[in-house]
Amino acid sequence: MADAAAPEDRPELGVAMAVRRSSRTLWRRLVMVAIGLAALPVVLTILYTVVPPISLPMLGRYLTGQAVDRRWTPIENIAPVARFSVMASEDGQFCRHWGVDFGAIADVLERGGEKGPSRGASTIAMQTVKNLYLWPLPTFARKPLEVPLAVWTDLVWSKKRVLEVYLNVAEWGDGIYGIEAAAQHYFKKPASRLNAREAAQLAVVLPNPIRRSAGSPTRRLRNLAGLIVNRARNSSGYFDCVR
Repeated sequence: MADAAAPEDRPELGVAMAVRRSSRTLWRRLVMVAIGLAALPVVLTILYTVVPPISLPMLGRYLTGQAVDRRWTPIENIAPVARFSVMASEDGQFCRHWGVDFGAIADVLERGGEKGPSRGASTIAMQTVKNLYLWPLPTFARKPLEVPLAVWTDLVWSKKRVLEVYLNVAEWGDGIYGIEAAAQHYFKKPASRLNAREAAQLAVVLPNPIRRSAGSPTRRLRNLAGLIVNRARNSSGYFDCVR
């Protein structure tokens, strides 16, 4: 019986084996990249417990040479009424959930059907991880990642830290990031001196800071700000975790 031909005697077999080896190498590299990308937010969240983070939108502007106005300020230097107004507007159950308000998600899914959860189901922790790690992704790919990252962030950080980071990375206008920069830009005062009306006007522009202006609010935004003033005043007992 004739010996089996060696790979070098059958060129097509050698090519097939080389392709398989290349495919396995490529897949191993892709898996390693995927593991690294998945681990990066986990590691950065730990680092950001003490280091002021930079959001992906800010980084994108820096890399493209666009202006960025961000002035990191500790939460102790942000007026309590500003903290309460943002929570009242964006996440009324902030002190009561673990980063994700599953009840709100269920309500939005029930009302929205196949459209999926909207910003109405996004907590402050979810919006924070979106800005820090997930900003370029489309909604359908981003939302499933926001939930575990928000729970992880809420576990690693204190509630004060979650709110502090959010207030310092949120966008309040074209190139305006953080509540200190916003307070100085719109009201010519530090965030520590914001009053209830000014804080509410800042809070209601967060869903669309490019089309809405805290300094020149429309009648509709002024009405919304009035509601937030009352809500923040009457709900301050729910926000004891950030006093």
